[in-house]
Amino acid sequence: MNTILLLEDDPILSKEIKEYLEAKSYQCKTVYDGELFLKIIKNETFDLYLLDINVPKINGLELCKIIRQTDSTKLIMMLTAFGEIDDKVEAFNKGADDYMVKPFHLEELNVRIQALFRRKEFPQHSNHKYIIADLEIDYEHKTVFRNQQEISLTPKEFKLLSILAEAKGRVLSKNQIAAQLWDYHIETNQNTIEVYINFLRNKIDKNYTEKLIQTKVGFGYFIKQT
Repeated sequence: MNTILLLEDDPILSKEIKEYLEAKSYQCKTVYDGELFLKIIKNETFDLYLLDINVPKINGLELCKIIRQTDSTKLIMMLTAFGEIDDKVEAFNKGADDYMVKPFHLEELNVRIQALFRRKEFPQHSNHKYIIADLEIDYEHKTVFRNQQEISLTPKEFKLLSILAEAKGRVLSKNQIAAQLWDYHIETNQNTIEVYINFLRNKIDKNYTEKLIQTKVGFGYFIKQT
């Protein structure tokens, strides 16, 4: 049984989500503020964290960042009323795997949770490493090197780089990238792709003469095969 820790300071919504998830055969524990959340995860292990952003003491974004400093594989989904694209980009940049804007349907929450667990259970990479020019992606250890220098990526940046690499020079549209990056279609993710490409370029290409991440104007993005 998959275990979930829900951080939500609205007691009515917290109870509603907990009861729904337990009816779907998840084990769900709830907490109402960020400090207590940290105390709990020091002593207990969970498969997924559901984090509201605007909670007392330590907000959900900071908690996401703290979690990612020690665990790059833990599943994290943000549940929040903040729906602007900048809010979503900040959450993904701090390492969130998904982002739902309140109010939402519990059925959709369940679908997204299932998608996250499927992705974790069935890795997409059959080979342990991908090497192009001086770029090396190690899927097993979730590391990236360029010119033998390690590059620190968030989980979403790592996945985006992997999607581009596995296309082997084929141009991918924003729709195609978004479908793989989030496992389902969300209209706002189309704009977020541009932001993530810029994040990735700043880390992968900025300090190197040869630029690997390329744009085919009007079509999409690809990694240059050299």
